[in-house]
Amino acid sequence: MAEIKDPENTILIELKDGTVTIELLVDIAPDHCARMKQLARGGMYDNVAFHRVIDGFMAQTGDVANANMEKDYNPRMAGTGGSDMPDLKAEFSNIPHDRGTIGAARSQSPDSANSQFFINFSDNHFLNKQYTVYGRVTSGMEHVDAIVRGEPPANPDRMISVKVAADA
Repeated sequence: MAEIKDPENTILIELKDGTVTIELLVDIAPDHCARMKQLARGGMYDNVAFHRVIDGFMAQTGDVANANMEKDYNPRMAGTGGSDMPDLKAEFSNIPHDRGTIGAARSQSPDSANSQFFINFSDNHFLNKQYTVYGRVTSGMEHVDAIVRGEPPANPDRMISVKVAADA
């Protein structure tokens, strides 16, 4: 596991194969980072499925309304919901969508990101300046690479737990 420089702005996602460490880019996208920490601290991301996983592209998760595999998982609805908090304004930057970066999932409207996010499997520069980048995987990318593929996967993987490192 990589050394954690800033535990308050580091997210630990427990997957079936191990821990993924994510450095939040608070200087780049403070509102998106604050939302991720708020949802993590509320336990909202625990047991949420990876509902859209495209080989060579990205793994999407974070639908806290429809994709909790312990509560209300609905494969037809997964990916359509968010949290009960308001949507976030886009925080576009010059940070490229490189392998391992975290992007805010949204609908057609740039200001519609809420709780969903994706982890890039490869450099997806066609997404640059269209989706907010607000974190990057610093260790455990091999566990992200092992997430089962599908739209939605027949037997989706889930985030077992998501914590702010300062609280872990």
